[in-house]
Amino acid sequence: MNKLKNVLVTGGAGYVGSVLVPKLLVKGYRVKVIDLYIYGEGVLDIVKDHPGLTQIKGDIRDHALLKEELPGVDAVIHLACISNDPSYELDPALGKSINYDALVRVVDTAKDAGVRRFIYASSSSVYGVKVEESVTEDMTLEPLTDYSKYKALGEKYVLSQRSAGFAVLVLRPATVCGYSPRLRLDLSVNILTNHAVNKGRITVFGGGQKRPNIHIEDMADLYAKSLEYPTEKIDGKIFNAGYFNMRMIEIAHAVKKVVSDELGKENLEIVTTPTDDNRSYHISSEKIRRELGFEARRPVEEAVKDLCLAFKAGKVPNPLEDKRYYNIKTMQEIQLK
Repeated sequence: MNKLKNVLVTGGAGYVGSVLVPKLLVKGYRVKVIDLYIYGEGVLDIVKDHPGLTQIKGDIRDHALLKEELPGVDAVIHLACISNDPSYELDPALGKSINYDALVRVVDTAKDAGVRRFIYASSSSVYGVKVEESVTEDMTLEPLTDYSKYKALGEKYVLSQRSAGFAVLVLRPATVCGYSPRLRLDLSVNILTNHAVNKGRITVFGGGQKRPNIHIEDMADLYAKSLEYPTEKIDGKIFNAGYFNMRMIEIAHAVKKVVSDELGKENLEIVTTPTDDNRSYHISSEKIRRELGFEARRPVEEAVKDLCLAFKAGKVPNPLEDKRYYNIKTMQEIQLK
């Protein structure tokens, strides 16, 4: 292992974080998690007694907390944010305070505390809608929503703070899919799988829109690897991460086949419905493959299979109604201030 032994994961009890944190502990890192745990306090129960884990229920907007917890940390993986456009749009001022203002404070405090590597989780949505078939990291950013606008501004700030001894990396993930202890059922592959399994019907709005996808295990592996890459390979760099650009109707057919094979649901119907939302995202991951040797190994079908197994095992109770699986429903209920 390299010398980055102490890692802080903001949002470590979130959808990706709850898969990432156990991986980091297996690799021998000492991990601190700062999270509000608004989607449940038991998502890290599988590792809760691990001697290398410290869980802190707290708000990244709390400057005193950051000043207390960041000294001694070697690297920060910054996942914490209000995710997805609908949740952000519930309260744009709140969204900005968490997704941008707090990021600035985390970066500044980390740098002052002697943190040596900062990994920022941005989003492939920063590109907006592109007509090009291969959307690469050097293309102009044209974010369409406040959520993606502040992701783009966050990238700019993180990169501006790069300095000797403070290496920064920006990752632009595709839409993540698959099972997590802090499960989200409001992401495209996961939505269609949930509906196929629990409604017996797959409704596709539009169908021609492309979505770049990445399995949650691959995304967590990438964050973990980002602690291991030599500084000169990642410092000041931006990488897309999303290998499987699929049209929504293609995802629906993939879901139908896997759910039929895994759960014996033979008569699944795919229904297409018109939509005004024709946003289409597709990205190239050639740069990260070429420069870092990273390539996603798990296709969308594997994410669907993992979800089917979780449903079958009873790991996802009340999947159509429980608010904890849906970011906007949870945000509406708790009304963070």
